[in-house]
Amino acid sequence: MTIRPTPIERLDLSSKRLAIIGGTNGLGRAIAQQALARGAEVTVVGRTFRDDPAARLTFVAADLSLMRAAVRLGLDFPAELFDVALFTAGIIAAKTREETREHVERDVAISYLSRLAVLQGLSPRLGKARADGAPKPRVFVMGSPGYGVLGDPEDLNSEDSYRPLVAHANTVAGNEVLVLAAKDRFPGPAFFGLGPGLVKTGIRSNYLGDGSLTHKLVEAAIGVVAQSPETYAKRIVPILFTPELEGRTGLMFASKPGLEMLRGGDRPILPTQSIDTTYIDRYMSASEALLRRALSGKPSPAHSPTSSGTASEASS
Repeated sequence: MTIRPTPIERLDLSSKRLAIIGGTNGLGRAIAQQALARGAEVTVVGRTFRDDPAARLTFVAADLSLMRAAVRLGLDFPAELFDVALFTAGIIAAKTREETREHVERDVAISYLSRLAVLQGLSPRLGKARADGAPKPRVFVMGSPGYGVLGDPEDLNSEDSYRPLVAHANTVAGNEVLVLAAKDRFPGPAFFGLGPGLVKTGIRSNYLGDGSLTHKLVEAAIGVVAQSPETYAKRIVPILFTPELEGRTGLMFASKPGLEMLRGGDRPILPTQSIDTTYIDRYMSASEALLRRALSGKPSPAHSPTSSGTASEASS
C-alpha cells in the first residue's frame, strides 16, 4: 500500500492535539514546530524546555531516564484530550556502560523502557474525552523498525556483558516489539512505528562524546549527506494525522536503503521477519520484569555496583 497524505503546506491541524514525549530537542522538537505552524495544540515532554513560550505550546517536565517519573507521567498526563502521542526521546549507549539510579542501563531506560512505563498508564485513556466520532487515537513509536535488528531479552539490561551497539540493539528491537505487541497489550489506540534513518541530531552525542572532535566531524558529515530534522518533520507530520491510516494499526514507516519514502507517496515497510509472536512475548515479559525491578529499586542479584557508571540525565 502507499499513503498519500495532504502536503504539509495545505495541512490544517487547528482541531488537533499532539503530545510528543521527548519533544524538547532533535526530531521531536522539529516535529513540534511543524505541527504548531499548521495550527495544532502541542504538548512536549522532556527534561529541559528549549523554546520560547508560545500559544498552543505546553511543556511538561519529566526525566525519562527514571521509571518512576515515566510511570507518573503516564498516569497524570491528560491523555484523554489528545489525538496523537509520539515517542521520540532517545540516545545511543555510551562506550562504557552507564546506568540510572534505578539500576537500568541508560540507553534502554531512556530510549525504550520509559515508553513502556508511560504507555501502561497513558494508552487506556488516550483520546477518551474527545467528541463522538473522532478518529481512533494514535501512538507513534520512533526507532529503527524493519532493519532486522534483534535484541537479547535474556540480557535486556546488558548485565551479563556490555557492548554499546548491542545494548542499543535492545532498544531498537524493543520499540519495534512495542508496536507489534500493542493490539494485545494496549487495546484502544492504533500503533505505528517510525524510523527516520540518518538525520543530524544529538542522538549520537552520548556514544561519540558530546562536543568531542569525533562527534563534531561525524555530525558535520551527516549534515552534508542526510536530511535535516526540519525536512523529516515536514514529511512525517502529515502522516501522523492522515485519514488514510484509519482502521489500520501496526504499520511501520522508515527511511532505509532501497525503501526510502517516495516522493508523491509514503510506503510502509515490512517488520523485522524474525520478530514473531513467541519473540514478542519473551521480549515483553523481560521488559515488564525489568520495569518492575526498576520501580522496586532493587538491583539484579548478580549486579556489581562497581561495574558501571551512573547517570540520570535524559536526552530529550
